[in-house]
Amino acid sequence: MISIYNQLIEKSIKGVKSFAVLIDPDKLDEISLKRIIDLSEESNVDYFFLGGSLLSKYNTPEIIKTIKQRSAIPVVLFPGGHLQVEPSADAILFLSLISGRNADFLIGQHVIAAPIIKQSRLEVLPTGYLLVDCGTQTTASYISNTTPLPYDKPAIAAATAMAGEMMGLKLMYLDGGSGAMQPVNVEMIATVKKTVSCPLIVGGGINNEAKALAALSAGADVIVVGTGIENDPQLMVSISKQVVNFNLDSVR
Repeated sequence: MISIYNQLIEKSIKGVKSFAVLIDPDKLDEISLKRIIDLSEESNVDYFFLGGSLLSKYNTPEIIKTIKQRSAIPVVLFPGGHLQVEPSADAILFLSLISGRNADFLIGQHVIAAPIIKQSRLEVLPTGYLLVDCGTQTTASYISNTTPLPYDKPAIAAATAMAGEMMGLKLMYLDGGSGAMQPVNVEMIATVKKTVSCPLIVGGGINNEAKALAALSAGADVIVVGTGIENDPQLMVSISKQVVNFNLDSVR
């Protein structure tokens, strides 16, 4: 079975885009979770990203079990810290918060998590995580005690991503954060995409079809939608169609 990383690389080379649904364990009850899972299967979602910057309860194992009972979509951990490592997932975004200067989120949490991950079967995806100021302070910036990248400074984001790739990080993730007032600047997406050779993930503030298409067109290899789908699960269907149509157009 092809690894998720190799899959992302092959898709990026071919210009094929992916769609990830972000599941925050705190925000969905069992009925809502099952609805999201079933709708994701019907909508050809590529990945589930699972996690959050701050969790008030630890029900990740149960959520993963429910997902795997109802779906074959890979579960990728999107952890806010070492306590969110769960071996029953398929992979983990090993996030280094390179947009900030807090050593705990650059390497500290990773040192604590590494022995647990090493003993698991999780596929490790070394990821440069870049928080972007998209109009409001997010839980991620507050918990990590870091300053997000300025919204209108694509050159800073590009240089940061470039440095991360030079240090060996294999994916880049531009994130406006949960509940962002606006999505990541398309100029920033395009500039970062031109600067690095690794796949680019973009999330935060994508709450309609137009914003999804804009991120894809700017160069995002994977778009991530969470809050928008929590508010309106049918948004998943419309965004999925955008991704499918974009991919069809790109191979014509």
